Amino acid sequence: MPGAIYAEGLVKTFGDVRALDGVDLDVPEGTVLGLLGPNGAGKTTAVRCLTTLLRPDSGKAVVAGIDVLGQPDAVRRSIGLSGQFAAVDEYLTGRENLQMVGQLYQMRAKQAKARAVELLEQFNLTDAADRPTKTYSGGMRRRLDLAAALVVSPPVMFMDEPTTGLDPRNRQQLWEVIQQLVSGGTTLLLTTQYLEEADHLAHDIAVVDHGKVIAQGTSDELKARTGGERVEVVVHEREHIRTATEVLRGFGKGDTTVEEHTRKLTVPVTGGAKLLAEVIRELDSRGIEIDDIALRRPTLDDVFLSLTGHVAEEKPEGNGEPGSKKNTRKDSRKEAVK
Repeated sequence: MPGAIYAEGLVKTFGDVRALDGVDLDVPEGTVLGLLGPNGAGKTTAVRCLTTLLRPDSGKAVVAGIDVLGQPDAVRRSIGLSGQFAAVDEYLTGRENLQMVGQLYQMRAKQAKARAVELLEQFNLTDAADRPTKTYSGGMRRRLDLAAALVVSPPVMFMDEPTTGLDPRNRQQLWEVIQQLVSGGTTLLLTTQYLEEADHLAHDIAVVDHGKVIAQGTSDELKARTGGERVEVVVHEREHIRTATEVLRGFGKGDTTVEEHTRKLTVPVTGGAKLLAEVIRELDSRGIEIDDIALRRPTLDDVFLSLTGHVAEEKPEGNGEPGSKKNTRKDSRKEAVK
């Protein structure tokens, strides 16, 4: 039986750009799917198709048991959406924004006011409730945007890079809110380029590239695909990077990754702590002073690099689609609840 979010063979093109090329997804009820991918991979396009903001060229999608193409209005009443950019009216207060969303969902005025009070308290915005949103910080706007997506306590939530641009404290607060939602039974599809975010929140992870799902599984399953362990070395002098790379090449089971600005070298290995001691001895014999050395398991960054050929970038994507820029996203909340 399909999960709370289900997609089969989704295809969407924009001119010559094939933003989605047969995407399949299946998210069980009450779980979090982390959707990862480089800029332009198709993450946002997939979210917009599943939330009825775009119509796919072909394929099937079911959300909360409702056919997305056949009953879009019913889908909109059953979901919450927090897009890449905060879709709040900067001239209204925080309280007025939440009440407006409640009224768009056809809640009674008294009910909308009461729900606004609850959400303002939950997201630590009570003190700023009656200030115009244009006076809010970026983190406050993001929290208000997420609160607006939760006005009707939807069974299914979509969050498109919800913590992009937030400082660590605000990001941690949103993580806690997300965990509370899921523990209460909400199903969540989360797109992110913060790989530690997917590692922390997602039950399952799908990696998208060039409009296709190229890998899917739990965090541990994906890490196991990259195999082995990693030796990380930070050399003290930049001029020793080349020699240290040669040393690590002799011990490694794959290519050595070099970060020039941090003087850090990383190479996949097998052999555990015994091999680490051998690496230290060889570096010392070559006169290479090190600031740090460690043996660790693969991370999602390693998975991402292995699957896509490059590291994740922390920038919002455009996908080549109309309406993906910031100035065209402000009406997405209203469109989602028509």
